[in-house]
Amino acid sequence: MSMVSQLPPYSGVMTLHAATTPKNGAVYTRRWVAETILDLVGYTVDAPLEEWRIVEPAAGDGSFLVPMLDRLIARARNRNISLRSLVDAVCAWDIDPGNAATCRQIVVDALLKAGADQDVSSLIAGTWIQCGDYLLAEPEPADVVVGNPPYIRWDDLGDQRAALYRATCRTIRGRGDIYLGFWEKALESLRPGGRAGFICADRWMRNSYGADLRAMVGNGFDVEAVWTMHDVDAFHEKVMAYPAITVIGRATGRAPVVVSTTSEFGEAESRQAARFTLGSAESGSGEGWRGHRLDHWYTGRGLWPSAAPDTLALLDSLADLPTLEESGCRIGIGLASGCDARFVVDDVPEVELDRLLPMTMGSDLNGTLHWGGHYLVNPWGPDGRLVDLDAYPLLRKWLDVPEVRNRFVSRKQPQNWFRTIDKVIPGLTSREKLLIADMRPRLSPYLETGEAYPHHNVYWITSDRWDLEVLGGLLLSDIASAFVEAYCVRMAGGTLRLQAQYLRTIRVPLSDTISGGDANALRESFRSRDREKASRVAHDLYGVS
Repeated sequence: MSMVSQLPPYSGVMTLHAATTPKNGAVYTRRWVAETILDLVGYTVDAPLEEWRIVEPAAGDGSFLVPMLDRLIARARNRNISLRSLVDAVCAWDIDPGNAATCRQIVVDALLKAGADQDVSSLIAGTWIQCGDYLLAEPEPADVVVGNPPYIRWDDLGDQRAALYRATCRTIRGRGDIYLGFWEKALESLRPGGRAGFICADRWMRNSYGADLRAMVGNGFDVEAVWTMHDVDAFHEKVMAYPAITVIGRATGRAPVVVSTTSEFGEAESRQAARFTLGSAESGSGEGWRGHRLDHWYTGRGLWPSAAPDTLALLDSLADLPTLEESGCRIGIGLASGCDARFVVDDVPEVELDRLLPMTMGSDLNGTLHWGGHYLVNPWGPDGRLVDLDAYPLLRKWLDVPEVRNRFVSRKQPQNWFRTIDKVIPGLTSREKLLIADMRPRLSPYLETGEAYPHHNVYWITSDRWDLEVLGGLLLSDIASAFVEAYCVRMAGGTLRLQAQYLRTIRVPLSDTISGGDANALRESFRSRDREKASRVAHDLYGVS
């Protein structure tokens, strides 16, 4: 018996993040979404489907299998092709025996209805439907791979399966979602001219854990379509996720198309968007959608921007300018404690006064910077080392509680059980710094004059070269916003994840190339929060209209 066959089933199978799910955790795709993906990958009755091999890595309830069957059987009927000859035309996987049995019955019923006898129908169903783990199976060449890869939480995998996945799929990094592995396996299996089309979360395009997969795509593959569908009713269950339909081909040479959608987008609108995607027009739009055809996609491990062609062209034109860090800035995130209930307080506890460090919270940044009275109960000394608790008995008493002792970081380092997850960086408190709160509708920098330490949901920028008010004015501009909004993850309702990795994409002129007059104008714009004025000055500095 193989190691794989002895693995226990994981309990956390989820296709995307489900707000409400059936007991098996799966959230299934609506028929029109599956039909759209089949259209985009070219799996239509006028294609030589009998010569192709189509693979579905996670068949589930047959959401993709049923329209695949309809098209394949229609092709066979129109061309007088023997159904028995189609025995190698389909391969559908599912790790759940119940799902596999359901899919086999779907195939048998469809073939019987199409005129095949019971023996042929059972033979084909048994050949097509494989009960097993697609990620751990031996790859077979495919012309088309389609589906809705499962999202599975790492905590639900078990150490043995997680280790096997990491050993098998080189693109799964850190705690990156396992749908990265489904993309990797699908792309590796494609024959020249083949296509993979999935609906799944698009986070890998704009997060560090997707770097290896992005690099793989840029080496011999073509991104043909990315339809962002965050607010679309694409599944049979309500989900809290950020899905996109993405089609990637092996050396197909097709120009990439990006489509943005709203909650009004549905079956009828998908047919319009598909006609645009498969056509040649540079742009198209309809109820609930807008699309653009680009002249190139992105290579390497960097984040993939998502924006209208004119914005992408603007960003490309500024690619020779230095990034914030290259211009002399340092970017970081505030402190995570692992137990804010004990470490971050607004009601001063009975601890030694020199263990209280003023802390800036995200809620303090709202139109102006107004300190809300929070303190970090600080276990770190000015040298960056943990203090001696024997010298601070009140600190010991305050922190020596189960919620602090039971944190992962405390159990991992029992001798330093009272530490925060992150260290207090020596000298950061007293430095002037620009602060940017995460999860906001737009990029909004604030100047902190060196009196408080930033909390975990606040990002900071320091510099020895920049006047931070001048830089703050530049970051208020629509050009800085264009960089961040093109690269960052956008949450429900348009909220932006303003993380360090996205701030690092902003390109700026060198500080010593900015004239005194422009510097004064940016400084004034920052102080008055005048975004329009800041944008006008920035356009002149960047040389764009």
